[in-house]
Amino acid sequence: MAGEAASALGLSMVVLAEHPDDAACDVAAEVVIGSPLVESELRALAARCEVMTFDHEQVDLSLLRTLVAEGVVVRPGVATLEVAVDKAHMRRVLVAADIAVPAHIVVDLEEAGPQNQAVEAIGAFAADHGWPLVLKAVRGGYDGKGVWPVNELAAAAEVVDHLRGSVLVEETVPLRAELAIMVARRPSGEAVAWPAVETAQVGGVCREVLVPGRLPPELMAEAVTLGQRVAGIVEAVGVLAVELFWSTDGRLLVNEIAARPHNSGHWTIEGAVTSQFENHLRAVLDLPLGTTALQHARVASVNIFGGTAGEDPVALLPRGLGVAGAHVHLYGKEGRPGRKLGHVTVCGDDAIDVRSRAWAAALAIGTPQPDGLDLPTGSA
Repeated sequence: MAGEAASALGLSMVVLAEHPDDAACDVAAEVVIGSPLVESELRALAARCEVMTFDHEQVDLSLLRTLVAEGVVVRPGVATLEVAVDKAHMRRVLVAADIAVPAHIVVDLEEAGPQNQAVEAIGAFAADHGWPLVLKAVRGGYDGKGVWPVNELAAAAEVVDHLRGSVLVEETVPLRAELAIMVARRPSGEAVAWPAVETAQVGGVCREVLVPGRLPPELMAEAVTLGQRVAGIVEAVGVLAVELFWSTDGRLLVNEIAARPHNSGHWTIEGAVTSQFENHLRAVLDLPLGTTALQHARVASVNIFGGTAGEDPVALLPRGLGVAGAHVHLYGKEGRPGRKLGHVTVCGDDAIDVRSRAWAAALAIGTPQPDGLDLPTGSA
């Protein structure tokens, strides 16, 4: 999707891909096969680019620091990426800036010594904050991976037994809703933000994004202000996603950040004047940012997941496109049960209507109906 935005601007995008059939390879001007964790392969990418940016958090910060010292332009910078890739560091930075986050501790499993000491620390935290808790891998987790809800000490001990390094231990926040804010920021500090959106997570994975959602306007305005503040604190360059919890006691808490285009902003392709992908490119290249105004009063975006039979989503595409107003984006991935394969966005004037049609298209392309999420009438 970044490649499509680059093409429209007359820019050439070079992609570092681990496999030649990765989706971005189809739209790249040039492809370098390799991993961002291998120095020679990352250097091969850097040699072909004016600016290097990332669409994931699987990066080697030490290697990036070396490249930056040699004059390679990496945006966002290493300091911003460190906040995004290391959950413990993110919490420290936000707390130091007086940004509200869930109650938590970081348990260093190496310094804690025997496993029972780490478990004791978790038990002491639970005594103060109650069960259940959420354990998170400090690095490497995404889309629900590396996140373990635990209801008792024995379950926590089992998780800790399979981890190395550090683990983030957090309270389970009683939620009214989850929401997200996307900010694009240039090196100068100039920034724009899209309207805040309501998100729905099932199993730690985003299933739908509603714009502007069903939440109070004053809360959404507060979220935009908070997202812009976080972008300044971490000195973001490019797009920054800030995922938020709205708790039952009225707290607005930062849960995660992502220093890249993000699932919660895919709706901007059709729903906003300037998409997150275009503004990410503008920002990292230090070009004027585009307006983030809505093009429609209501937007709903639903993720497409592989069904239990592993159907080819392209074979089911006619069914999805048969839903009026459905903008279908498939990512060129092979259909597998539970795999995120794409998304569908519907724009319009009525919140129930656009949500119903977005879900109807996603279900038609094989997405299983998720448990625990009430779908609008007419979508099934």
